[in-house]
Amino acid sequence: MRRSKIIAIAIILLSFALAFYFCPLMPEKMASHWNVQGEIDGYTSKWWGLFLMPIISLGMFLFFILIPKIDPLKENIKKFRKYFDGFMVLIIFFLFYIYLLSVFWNLGLRFDMSRFMMPTLGLLFYYCGILVKNAKRNWFIGIRTPWTLSNDKVWEKTHKMGGKLFKVAGLLVLVGIFFPKCALFFVLIPIFLIVIYLIVYSYLEYQKETKT
Repeated sequence: MRRSKIIAIAIILLSFALAFYFCPLMPEKMASHWNVQGEIDGYTSKWWGLFLMPIISLGMFLFFILIPKIDPLKENIKKFRKYFDGFMVLIIFFLFYIYLLSVFWNLGLRFDMSRFMMPTLGLLFYYCGILVKNAKRNWFIGIRTPWTLSNDKVWEKTHKMGGKLFKVAGLLVLVGIFFPKCALFFVLIPIFLIVIYLIVYSYLEYQKETKT
């Protein structure tokens, strides 16, 4: 078994173990959602509050395991498999980290939820840049526009550009740590602009390739 799978399974099992352990200690209604200002604006039952994230993590893990088996271009996934596996572990760890923040909050600890989330979001975006840069053409991972999926050169150019932009986005997210009240904008605005830019970029590169 791959080391990445072992790590992911260990994190998921730990999250389920924590859910059972903390069940008697939690209130019947748990805070489950925080707004941009870090204020609670959503509650859920104790069961869902403790077990939903571990279940989601398990579902994500199974989906990641399935992708290399069902993708018609599975041979291309093998070419960047170590980056794919690293992304799987990072996603599972990210969900586990968010889960811990929620558990600690409901145990009575108080902190700025937005500020505590920013470092892991920055890390996630930065690694997305690494993954995107190395991704080969496939149907599940990467910048999948009609033009990147139709041409290997367009895929490569778009993903090299996307790799740089996602790394920059990751660094910008870290800046949001110092502006917790508007931290969400350091996440949404860069990602929105990057997505729009890369769609247009892939189209223009495709036009160049077809003319050539």
